[in-house]
Amino acid sequence: MNDTLSYTLDGGIATLAMDDGKVNAMSIPMLTNLHAAFDRAEKDRAVVVLTGKEGLFSAGFDLKVFSQGRGPTIEMLRLGATLAEKILSFPFPVVTGCTGHAYPAGAFLMLSADRRIGCEGAFRIGMNETAIGLTLPAFAVELARHRLTPAYFHRTVTGDMYGPEEAVTAGFLDELVAPGDLEARSREVAEGLLAIDFDAHRGTKEKVRAACLEALRGAIEAELTD
Repeated sequence: MNDTLSYTLDGGIATLAMDDGKVNAMSIPMLTNLHAAFDRAEKDRAVVVLTGKEGLFSAGFDLKVFSQGRGPTIEMLRLGATLAEKILSFPFPVVTGCTGHAYPAGAFLMLSADRRIGCEGAFRIGMNETAIGLTLPAFAVELARHRLTPAYFHRTVTGDMYGPEEAVTAGFLDELVAPGDLEARSREVAEGLLAIDFDAHRGTKEKVRAACLEALRGAIEAELTD
């Protein structure tokens, strides 16, 4: 698709693989490309597998953008928030294959997906904003409230990061596999989801996530409208 994100459609499954050659930062170009890829997958009526590079799903938002002023910062955060909204309400199933480290913006996308597969290893996953001097955006609070277990939701105030096993307990991931098995397991899960009724999936998703989506959209409007 481009030099930061590949798009492969095979048997009704669209695999979106992030690899910017660095740390898969959620920069404005990366987020723009992800939006376009999900729009393409919707037109293809595809189950989506979103994955990263070996050892790294995403290092989170591009921190350099925060020093560029309010305009670029709001643009980046809004792209990230509306991407999470798009995944939460995507009319076809979305699977994330977490290839390693997942810092906040990467974790946000996993909190938005239908099934989250991770791999074992010395990786860190979570929302560390307060630990690095940032306030958690309101849209991210709503994602965390929706998907994390109550105890771990409240630990967002201290910016904790977790290993893969604890990330399952917290609610960032659903299951773990060996790193060498991640691609095959993500594909297996996606193939299983091809068999469900997509209309029923979409209708149920709209009901289950209605409150979260309403709160998320309100947070975007309140905080990220320049």
